[in-house]
Amino acid sequence: MAEKTVFGHPRGLFVLFFTEMWERFSYYGMRAILLLFLLDKTKGGMGLNEGEGGAIYGLYTFSVYLLSLPGGWLADNILGQRKSIWYGGIAIMLGHIVLAFPSDQAVFFSGLGLVAIGTGLLKPNISSIVSELYPQGGAIRDAAFSIFYMGINMGSFFGITIVGYLGQKVGWHYGFGAAAVAMFLGLIVYRIFAQPYLQDKGMYPKVQEVKAGGEKTNPLAWALVGLLVIFITYLQLSGTFAWDSKKGVATSMGLIAIAVVIIYFANMLFASNLSKIEMKRVVILFILFWGAVLFWAGFEQQGSSLQIFADRYSELPFGIPSSWFQNFNPFFILIFAPILGGFWVLLEKKKLNPPLLIKFAMGLFLLALGYYIMVWGAKTALTGVKASSLFLIFTYLFHTLGEVCLSPVGLSAYTKLAPKKYLSQLMGIWFVATALGNLFAGLFAGGFDEENVQQMPQMFMSIVWFCLAVGSIIFILQRPLKDWMGGIK
Repeated sequence: MAEKTVFGHPRGLFVLFFTEMWERFSYYGMRAILLLFLLDKTKGGMGLNEGEGGAIYGLYTFSVYLLSLPGGWLADNILGQRKSIWYGGIAIMLGHIVLAFPSDQAVFFSGLGLVAIGTGLLKPNISSIVSELYPQGGAIRDAAFSIFYMGINMGSFFGITIVGYLGQKVGWHYGFGAAAVAMFLGLIVYRIFAQPYLQDKGMYPKVQEVKAGGEKTNPLAWALVGLLVIFITYLQLSGTFAWDSKKGVATSMGLIAIAVVIIYFANMLFASNLSKIEMKRVVILFILFWGAVLFWAGFEQQGSSLQIFADRYSELPFGIPSSWFQNFNPFFILIFAPILGGFWVLLEKKKLNPPLLIKFAMGLFLLALGYYIMVWGAKTALTGVKASSLFLIFTYLFHTLGEVCLSPVGLSAYTKLAPKKYLSQLMGIWFVATALGNLFAGLFAGGFDEENVQQMPQMFMSIVWFCLAVGSIIFILQRPLKDWMGGIK
């Protein structure tokens, strides 16, 4: 008997859709007000300066996605994806409950830590189960990820609207409390509907499914781990790491993460017994990883430097909370994602659909265009006049178009190109790219000096040049690497 579907998709997709929607409500809602709370000096916030606040914001958003790597490993090797999602959701809810009550910095940071741990367990594994619903792959899986992506952005839109309003207009902790309620609703959806509609998908660790007798660890893997330890020890002893300030901690953690990712990919390529075609696909994933890091470093400024710009230097029509500007991204996603998805299908029928790396390059070029608009917005703010809200609106429009070109495509590519036994781990690596991007976004925002606004146009222009340079490199690499996909589109 054929499985019942909704709009041609398994019903399990919509269980994951709504679970992810409520989780993203809690994450993006809380993130929308986090930096404002850290900087606020008059309404019960922490009263930190831009450097400290930006570093904490970057460290938190970095940790949220970095922990996807151990979260994926735990699912692949011990818990299975389904249990990881459940325990992760509980940790997220408890973390937001901690944040909902006024407390000292230590308690507040422990709440952030719980949210980060929970997201690391939930985020990569819920995406992996989406891919399991479509073993046939192809265009139907890409369409499923587009639908799933709509759930992410619905949650983002409502989270920013509700949590942003409560946080800025009623009280910071009311906003944090609303995020806890959202995650509770996500857990209810998951608890009731996961078993009947997902059946055995994601129930068991991948290692049990793929290798029956157990594989011995390649000695080269231990050598690579030793090399990583030596490198990190050298950086510590040479004074490269700085642990005496929040900004120093953020920078040091970024360097460690970069080293870990490079060693991880080296282990995948040379010490994991992959076939030749699997190794070529992993090289593609490595390239996509660094393109995604740069994209998210620019894109995630919406919660950091662009949020500061909205709060201090932009017109606020009708007295709306400045955090609501972040809502233009999910709003544009909900409008343009289906249109662009249909456009890709139309081009596919005409055999004109751009290859994966070209879409990645397009995402970076569109991000650069958005920041070029911000250069002119910043120049307007230098005159002492509040910049028109149109600067931010059009910036978010082009950033969103870039996101639609890059993010769902990259998410789907990682599920298709990853060796099966490393699926959840490589989904974790995909989110580590977001982690590093968020960390760099926070550090960049920490460079905003209220006493030196002359720097703003140059800061935004630096992002333009980086995106154009890296986008061009990826565009050029498309042709020599087109056969490395091994027939996967």
